[in-house]
Amino acid sequence: MQTAEATLRVDALDVWRGEQCLFEQLSFTVAPGEAALVLGPNGAGKTTLLRILAGLGLPSAGHVTFAGVPVRALPFERRGEIAYRGHLDALKKDLSVAENLAFYRALWHCTLPGAGLIDEVGLGALAQRRVRQLSAGQKRRLALATLRAQQARLWILDEPMTNLDIAGRALVAEWVRRHTGEGGSAVIATHQSEDLTSLARYAIEL
Repeated sequence: MQTAEATLRVDALDVWRGEQCLFEQLSFTVAPGEAALVLGPNGAGKTTLLRILAGLGLPSAGHVTFAGVPVRALPFERRGEIAYRGHLDALKKDLSVAENLAFYRALWHCTLPGAGLIDEVGLGALAQRRVRQLSAGQKRRLALATLRAQQARLWILDEPMTNLDIAGRALVAEWVRRHTGEGGSAVIATHQSEDLTSLARYAIEL
């Protein structure tokens, strides 16, 4: 069950890379039911920002809280409320599609049926195929299935449309629509904003 307490707040965030300021005094809020896009050219700091939001990086100044708690101070049992998916697919290449998803379902105590998730991402016929034998787009689809298995409140997604065809991009957009419609929230960095613009409350320009 999503709650109104699951709000991401960013307050006066500064990030420097050496002597270069990527951004400063960045503030925004993403409440339950909302999605925000992070836009900007390569090197603008999109990935850096997302990692900070997920509690995986430190800003030069400022604060990030989730549900009123600093993200880096969230207790272990609440870390799963934030799902971060970066450029890497985080899949075991010598395991099959089904085995990879079974691992993540067990890790996150997922109540969604594994076969249903595999079918939803269009990999039903490949369930027993090893990940190393999949195409880049198929790996991305499986990685997105693991996102759904986590059943997190906040999705932080870095270029989720990469390597996906039209049908795959439409599926991601539908998942974001469904996630926010159920009270979840999302922050998404993308170069393919046309697929998600109608779903986002606003865009953060870096």
